[in-house]
Formats: sequence, structure tokens, C-alpha cells
Amino acid sequence: MRGRTLSAGVALAVFAGMTVVLAAQPVAASPTTATTMARPIAATVAALAAPDISVTNVQAHLTQFNSIATNNGGNRRAGSAGYTASLAYVKSRLQSAGYTVSEQYCSSCRYPSNNLIAEWRGGPTDQVVMFGAHLDGVSAGPGINDNATGSATLLENALVLAAQNPTMTKKVRFAWWTDEEQGLNGSRFYVNSLNSTQRGYIKGYYNFDMVGSINGGYFINRVTSTTAAPLKAYWDSLGLQPEENVEGQGRSDDYYFQQAGIPTSGYAAGASARKTSAQAAKWGGTANAAYDPCYHRSCDTTANVSATVLNRAADGVAYALWQLAVSGGTPACTGGQVIGNGGFESGSTPWTASSGVITNSSSQPARTGSYKAWLGGNGSSSTESLSQSVTVPAGCASYTLSFWLHIDTAETTGSTAYDRLTVQVGSTTLATYSNLNAAAGYTQRSFNVAGFAGQTVTLKFTGTEDSSLQTSFVLDDVALQAS
Repeated sequence: MRGRTLSAGVALAVFAGMTVVLAAQPVAASPTTATTMARPIAATVAALAAPDISVTNVQAHLTQFNSIATNNGGNRRAGSAGYTASLAYVKSRLQSAGYTVSEQYCSSCRYPSNNLIAEWRGGPTDQVVMFGAHLDGVSAGPGINDNATGSATLLENALVLAAQNPTMTKKVRFAWWTDEEQGLNGSRFYVNSLNSTQRGYIKGYYNFDMVGSINGGYFINRVTSTTAAPLKAYWDSLGLQPEENVEGQGRSDDYYFQQAGIPTSGYAAGASARKTSAQAAKWGGTANAAYDPCYHRSCDTTANVSATVLNRAADGVAYALWQLAVSGGTPACTGGQVIGNGGFESGSTPWTASSGVITNSSSQPARTGSYKAWLGGNGSSSTESLSQSVTVPAGCASYTLSFWLHIDTAETTGSTAYDRLTVQVGSTTLATYSNLNAAAGYTQRSFNVAGFAGQTVTLKFTGTEDSSLQTSFVLDDVALQAS
């Protein structure tokens, strides 16, 4: 990633003609606890119908880039022998896999040298999804995290796409840029070489710059945009809670695409900025230390890469590519309200509930209608449950579980959670509420459940009370809306 910050880009154009999976923004579950459990990567990839990218293969490419630097003066700076050898390595692998590969000479670059462009067969030529990474590094070292990680991630994704050879709904174009470290010169030259019609063909550009930082985080360029949706949906399915790539704004090759009105996004794991305590608590790693302690230094070798972060980025690229450009990657959405009898007005079916939980008792009024689900309120040791098996449709743009909750308690100690309500989807605990959350009236609680798309799971509410002093957890108008 380039070290100097450019001015902020112009507003993004509407991302027309592109099918994406959009994960709804999560809403904080409660002031008490809200635990999201990451699903295993292999299971997630299978559920999302995208190939699992071998991190071992990606690391093998990194080893090649490191050796190239070692054998060529210790770096892969644009225009150097190390850069030329890096381009030759990527080009030969792509040509062997069947790509149409071209080199573009950047005459205006500080170190004149070539961009590498590769297209896969199939897909309409006027509907292009583009994935890019800069291939050059700084002169101080081999440039493995910055940015052999992005280059290797795209190379392995390209090779897997070729090996599987699926039916394409979009044209996929990969790019490896030169002279990024000197001012984003290679990508700027490419964008400037396109006429307005050619620019209009590119429906989205995705950039990958430093995706294996050893103390890294999970950052997405323009994380709330429609363009970012498939990248975010994958990381959401792992419970990673990605954040906006603030540090990287205007500092990598997506910049000139954005300036040209082409919708952009991408992954990053962080450069020289420091990880906050909140980020360390969420993602692990060391607080108040740089995401990449070897940023633009000679120690940026293969030892300076997190295999876990790299693996999640590589698999996320595959998921996005399949969702955006592969036939069958995005099933038709058969959304709407998934929960049956969410207002409890039609008896107990299809709910399974402890005796007396679904009730029209006037002691705790319903939010709407006459019936609601009332867990707890006994003032004695008890456990009550309410559950429903639901099939979450695949291929929808958003998935939001919501319900209205009123908590009433007789507990008087203000700092101890004596009685609890746990909310689960499958084996994942979405939130836990307690007597500490008691408040007048109903409050709506909402959760993003995109990670369960295509699965049949059980939604379950469990209320537990201790031996004295009641706490009532009253639920109404439960919904799981897919659209």
C-alpha cells in the first residue's frame, strides 16, 4: 500500500446490473452480552457454494515472490528485475491455466514498467467484474504482505476459477498493477486508457492490498456500499464484524477507479496504524501495536504474514467472485417472512413451547393483538423455552431476525444478573438478556442472520430464573425477514 494519503474520492456511482448478497447491518443485541460464534470456514464455504481456496497454495506463491526478491537485490520495486520476474511468474501460471493475458506498458509511471491484465473466458463482455492488486513493492524489502499477499490471493483464485471452469454470468478480469508504491501510477494509467464505454462495462472493481497483516484486522473498503456486500457477507458469516478501511482510503489502486465513477470495494488487513483495544478484543492480536510491524521494511518477508487472516481473505474473494460472476452462485431469493405465527395469535403452531408460555394473560399485555410469549415471571427456580424450526432461504439481499421484548423484574440488586433470556439460532448464541435490562415497554431487537442462508435451523428462546424474585421476559411480533 502506498504511504501517502490522497484526497477523498468522489461519490460512488450506482452499482447497476450486479447481483449481490447484502448482509443487513447488525444491531447491538443488549447492554449485557451479545456473542456471535464463528462457523467453521470449510462449512461456511460449502454452505455458500464457493470453492475453498487453499491457503497453502497462496503461501506457496508468497514463497516464490520472496525468492524472486532474494535473487534480485532484495526487492520487487516497480521497474526492477524483481518486479519483472514477479510479473513473469504470474503471467506464466495464468497462461498455463488458459487465461487471455496481456501486458500494458505504463509510460507515465515513475519506473516505467508493465501492468498485467488477465481475462477468463465466458460471460458478456459488457458486464465486467474486475479484481486487482498491486504487484510491486518498495525498495526496502521483498514486499510480501505489501503486497504479495494481494497478488497471490488473486492468482490462486484465478487458478481455481480456471480449474473449475464454471458457467459465467459476468466477464471476470484480473489485474496486477505496477508502480503503486510511487503514486498509484499503474492503475491510474490503465483507467485513463479506457474510453467511457469501456469504463461503463466495468460493473465493479475490487482491490486487495495487504490482506495478511500479522497483527491484522478485517477491513473493507466502503463497507456499507452495495459493492462491498458480497465481501462483507462472507466475513459476516464468520462472525468477524468487519470495519471500514479508514487507513487505506485514497491510498491504493481502487482510488482512480472510484474517481472514474466505477463502483469499488476490497479487503485489507491494515498497515502502520495501530490496533485498538476494542479491535484486539474482537479479533485477537496485540492492542496499540501496528497491524503490520514490518510495513515498508526489510522484515516484510513470508514470516510477516498471518495465515488465518490470509485464508479468510482468499476465501472471501472466492465467495464474492462466485456470487457476482458464476452461474448458480446466487440462488433466486424466495424471501418474505420466514417465521410462522410470529405474533402468537394463531395458537402455538408451529412453535414448540413450555406449558403456559404462549398466553393471553392480562398480567403482561401483548405488544399487538392479545397473545404473546411470556418466559419467566415465576419467582422461583425454573427454565422455560420457546422454539421454531425455520428454513432460511438462500440468495436474498438481506436477512434480519427481529422481535419485540419487554423485561419486567422484581430483582432489586442493580449489578447482578440473576435471571436470563438466551436467544439462539442453531448452536449460535445471538444474545443474552437479564434482569439488568429491565425497562418499561417493548424494545425491538434486530440481528443480521445472513450467515444461516440456505440452512434449516432452530430459533430458540430460553428463560431461566433463580430461586426468588421474578423476572418476566415477554416476546411479541417475532420476524425473520429475507428480501
